[in-house]
Amino acid sequence: MLTLYDELYGNFEAEGVLLELIQSDPVQRLKGIYQGGASRFVNEKWNTTRYDHSIGAMMLVHRLGGSLEEQIAALLHDVSHTAFSHVIDYVLEQKEENYHEMIYEQIVTGSSIPSILTSAGLNWRDILLDESQWTLLEQNAPRLCADRVDYTLRDLYVCGEITLQEVHAFLDQLVGFNGQMACSNLSAAEWFVDAYYKEVIDFFMNPLNMFGNYQLTEIIKLALQKDIVSMEDFLKQDDDVIRLLKNAGDSSIEGMLSALFNSKVETGTASCYDVYQTTKMRWVDPLVIGSDGAAPVSQLSLTAKRAIEQAKQRIEKGVYIIVQAPL
Repeated sequence: MLTLYDELYGNFEAEGVLLELIQSDPVQRLKGIYQGGASRFVNEKWNTTRYDHSIGAMMLVHRLGGSLEEQIAALLHDVSHTAFSHVIDYVLEQKEENYHEMIYEQIVTGSSIPSILTSAGLNWRDILLDESQWTLLEQNAPRLCADRVDYTLRDLYVCGEITLQEVHAFLDQLVGFNGQMACSNLSAAEWFVDAYYKEVIDFFMNPLNMFGNYQLTEIIKLALQKDIVSMEDFLKQDDDVIRLLKNAGDSSIEGMLSALFNSKVETGTASCYDVYQTTKMRWVDPLVIGSDGAAPVSQLSLTAKRAIEQAKQRIEKGVYIIVQAPL
């Protein structure tokens, strides 16, 4: 047995197949895959890993009464993420940002995961290849799910945008309802709407963050063209790929890396900018439990409805960025 501690959810006693999976190479590799892609290269505070998030998603599913199988699915849902997370989607122009889902079966099949689950008397294909059955773990927008809730709370807490007290107050109002996540009162749902758009607009769409991912995308595209890296290299960890780029001895790559690590940015306008970036539409409309069942918060709160509409407009507008090159 191993006691895991997470600041958001507290202690978790991992044993049996969960412990074996946590200690496996595919899950341990996620300690070197950072959630925000290039984020940590432009702001050292933006350093949440896929491992942190995977453990958190598992704990949250457990907290809400999810089965062992759903906890396993939560723990393993990100094992196919490549180095720099969604940056590879930008490189390959995958607008749905789902490359890791496209290679998921391939990565799992070639790993130790099937044998671990089979030895525990579990059918790995039944657990891992039909995500739709795990309704606490994954839901299409705008519903809440462990994946969406954990990365939002975790990123905002690590960045100092919300307090641990706020996190725990929200989690205390988060419940399972007909197999889905819902808020037990209106104020919790309104709070999460505000928190989620802090995540999307102030973090995902932060000009520095978006520049970092743009610049790293351009570096990787060039490195692939020059055979400095291969797609297989992205099945390693972030720092492994950075090492390959730094050691390539290519002056163009070196200059672009220097710009990634040292540039400063500011918000531009449609008539004055160096880089224009958009992101896929992300939105939430949490269910709130009432005497007549559950209803989306946008139907119950004008404040939440307006916040959702305003955020959608901001996301659609994209971000104009002015880049101040390093001296």
